[in-house]
Amino acid sequence: MALDNLISVSFSKSDLETIDKAIQDIQTVLVGKTINLSPEQRQQYGRIAEQNKLFVNKAKIYMEQNVQYIPAFLDKAEFDRDYEAREQIEQRLQQLDSLVEQLSDTKVLLDHDNYHNSISFYRSIRYLSEENVPGTNVVYEGMKQFFISGQTSGQVQTPPPSSNNNQ
Repeated sequence: MALDNLISVSFSKSDLETIDKAIQDIQTVLVGKTINLSPEQRQQYGRIAEQNKLFVNKAKIYMEQNVQYIPAFLDKAEFDRDYEAREQIEQRLQQLDSLVEQLSDTKVLLDHDNYHNSISFYRSIRYLSEENVPGTNVVYEGMKQFFISGQTSGQVQTPPPSSNNNQ
């Protein structure tokens, strides 16, 4: 185990099947109910800020209390459907955002551990190759390509120092 291992986690086959099924179930329910916007459309429509959500909430309350003032061109039934669907989606997005953040943060730590262990392995292979240990040259040659500093110089860049200074 690495000296600076930040996280240790594993998923059983059953865990992954459960997660995959839940994701598939969500995808199945959302077919035909969601849309993908282009980056330009996302920028065009944006998101409403919290202040604007308060405005929409207040407008809804006033529309319900003052039906006689709703303009004929405004489809109040459609407004109500959109409002309810937005609230339903927003609640689930908050839950999913939390899960995405947890998974993303866990992946960051796993990436960190993998990268630093790979650097340690590379340093060890480099040393063994320099000592002419049989079978290590091919491994070293396969890995050193990731540390080429210049395309024409052929110089090998030393990997970044380890964060724990124990090499």
